[in-house]
Amino acid sequence: MQGKVEICGINTARLKVLKSEETRELLVKSRNGDSAAREALIYGNLRLVLSVIQRFGNRGENPDDLFQVGCIGLIKAIDHFDVEQGVQFSTYGVPMIIGEVRRFLRDNNSVRVSRSLRDTAYKAIQCKERLTAEKNREPSIEEIAQALSMRREDVVLALEAIVEPVSLYEPVFDHGGDAIYLMDQVGDHSGDGDWLEEIAVKQAIQNLSQREKRILSLRFLEGKTQMEVAGVIGISQAQVSRLEKGALNKIKKELR
Repeated sequence: MQGKVEICGINTARLKVLKSEETRELLVKSRNGDSAAREALIYGNLRLVLSVIQRFGNRGENPDDLFQVGCIGLIKAIDHFDVEQGVQFSTYGVPMIIGEVRRFLRDNNSVRVSRSLRDTAYKAIQCKERLTAEKNREPSIEEIAQALSMRREDVVLALEAIVEPVSLYEPVFDHGGDAIYLMDQVGDHSGDGDWLEEIAVKQAIQNLSQREKRILSLRFLEGKTQMEVAGVIGISQAQVSRLEKGALNKIKKELR
């Protein structure tokens, strides 16, 4: 059985991969109440769940638990996906799966948060999911706060309070084995040469295209998600992700 990997009793080596046309046809049937098509979609996208939970492999959680939680996110994505929007299912499904896994990790977080903050955060998360399904995009913090009749600051504080701790050695970008870790993006103001590094970074940013500068500004200065940036610029989330990674890679090469 070489190459066989089992998770939750499923042989991952034998998982079916659906073609885009098959996925669309099954989504239409599932939307019309075809339970068999819905089940085929679930089994046909289990590899998508596997690819997502691999990102959380360093959290010390049981892979079977993460897989089951990821499947819940997959099912939610299938039930809420709108085939008329003209986007690939994976573009919508991956954030839903990630969100479900992160919620599970937050609930199992050893860091204790006050009940009121946790309740506020869960209301915001539920509101975010509802608005995502309605708008077929990730809502902004302002939209969530408005829907909950709350201050933006209170929503941000609650959501930040339940975010699980992250290792400084967690990779945030990996291209061809040349990884960028979280600690690479954390500022260190203890050295005398900081101003030289700041000049080098500014120069590297100046060499980027206007679109790349705009994306980095929206992502890291205004704190927008990739989905929000996609809405502002008018491109897909996948394109934002590629451009963001490319820009960061250019900056890193400039700083070598």
